[in-house]
Amino acid sequence: MKNYSEDASRQYHIQVANGEVGRYVIMPGDPKRCARIAKYLEDPVLIADNREFVTYTGTLDGVKVSVTSTGIGGPSASIAMEELYRCGADTFVRIGTCGGMQTEVKSGDIVIATGAVRMEGTSKEYAPIEYPAVASLDVTNALCAAAKKKGYPVHTGVVQCKDSFYGQHEPETKPAGYELMNKWEAWKRMGCLASEMESAALFIVADYLRVRAGACFLVVANQEREKLGLENPVVHDTDMAVQTAVEAVRLLIQSDSEEK
Repeated sequence: MKNYSEDASRQYHIQVANGEVGRYVIMPGDPKRCARIAKYLEDPVLIADNREFVTYTGTLDGVKVSVTSTGIGGPSASIAMEELYRCGADTFVRIGTCGGMQTEVKSGDIVIATGAVRMEGTSKEYAPIEYPAVASLDVTNALCAAAKKKGYPVHTGVVQCKDSFYGQHEPETKPAGYELMNKWEAWKRMGCLASEMESAALFIVADYLRVRAGACFLVVANQEREKLGLENPVVHDTDMAVQTAVEAVRLLIQSDSEEK
């Protein structure tokens, strides 16, 4: 396709050029989290800051690793993955926040997604809805091992991915609320762990590109616990999720080097 960037050597949206990112990329949503995550790398350097996309590159155990923000939702997340892939990345670890759906998924816990409900629009422009959004086994296993090594409270399973934040939290106010509420109950009955906004698109795009992607999330709160009058503090510190992702990348670097 035509490159619309003013500098043809750089990707249009993320403004990164070939060689400026590593094969391993940690992907938060919030651009402001990038600098905090980059501090876990050795010698991090700001590569680009354009729109919602901020990119740092440093090293872990001598291997180039990058951090790129995606903004909120599947459209911008898929753009970031496509353009990072064109710059040489092939292993993506999404970190972010989510809302718990099962009562045992508590504020401050970590959720690792094995797959995602495709209740969003971006993935439908890549694959028919019958195709499942599944995380890479390599990345998922690394995230699970990292969380276990850190001793964090962790849940592993399917998450729900949607496009409308307020459709989740105020479904009764929406004209299509009847569908939102009925499907929410279905996801709960199926054991869906949490709700978030990017993983389904990233898993589908990763399969299309033949690359690896996984995701872990901090549970900010759980509206189902709130409804039942159970303890439900709001937690904003994403450091456990960040450390899980960084340690997972370190484990992937080790295992990938052993396979060579």
